[in-house]
Amino acid sequence: QVRLVESGGGSVQAGGSLRLSCAVSGVRLIYNECMGWFRQAPGQEREGVVEIITGGGNTWYADSVKGRFTISEDIAKNTLYLQMNSLKPEDTAMYYCAAKPYGGRCLLGYMKENEYRDWGQGTQVTVSS
Repeated sequence: QVRLVESGGGSVQAGGSLRLSCAVSGVRLIYNECMGWFRQAPGQEREGVVEIITGGGNTWYADSVKGRFTISEDIAKNTLYLQMNSLKPEDTAMYYCAAKPYGGRCLLGYMKENEYRDWGQGTQVTVSS
């Protein structure tokens, strides 16, 4: 069974930083995987934040986080990361790691939820002003 487990969330003051991790188990993470981070604030729709095609450095960032967030992966450690700097109160949300089926199309920038098969349970990020 493929499992995605997020960690690293917490409470931080505006301007602070957090690093989220997404540990993959059940299978070994390989190159050319389409993975991403979504977030959902209370009363709001879930939105795509960042995407990556593992290996090759192909990434996409939502305008709201561009220049502040950085996505990366460590294939050997079976882990996806999200470095979040200069955090703002509007970044407060539950953050979810997700992955598309291997071999599927990976057109970055749309982040359609129904194209992602595997999801983590989420990790809470709270940014106070």
